[in-house]
Amino acid sequence: QVRLVESGGGLVQPGGSLRLSCACSGTIFNINTMGWYRQGPGKERELVATITSPGTTNYADFVKGRFTVSKDNTKNTVYLQMNSLKPEDTAVYYCNVQGRKYSFSTTYSLYWGQGTQVTVSS
Repeated sequence: QVRLVESGGGLVQPGGSLRLSCACSGTIFNINTMGWYRQGPGKERELVATITSPGTTNYADFVKGRFTVSKDNTKNTVYLQMNSLKPEDTAVYYCNVQGRKYSFSTTYSLYWGQGTQVTVSS
């Protein structure tokens, strides 16, 4: 079973920083993309940042210049460094990993973590 465990969420004041981590464990092959999504109250889940196997990053416009996504391939772990946090960043942040379920799979499977709460408030 593939399991994604997020950590690092919490309560911070506006302008503060947090570093989220997501560790992927279990049997998974050929991880293609790792990334972060978030869902605020009354909103749809939205993309925050992703990083591909070659290392290409993609960021939502609302986090560019403030957030940085990175990964450690040896640990199957993806990180999200969040700086200059704003109240509107308050949401549950979910880790997402795209990889093959079996070594012979011709398609990719999507896996989600349980989420970690980030609250930005005075």
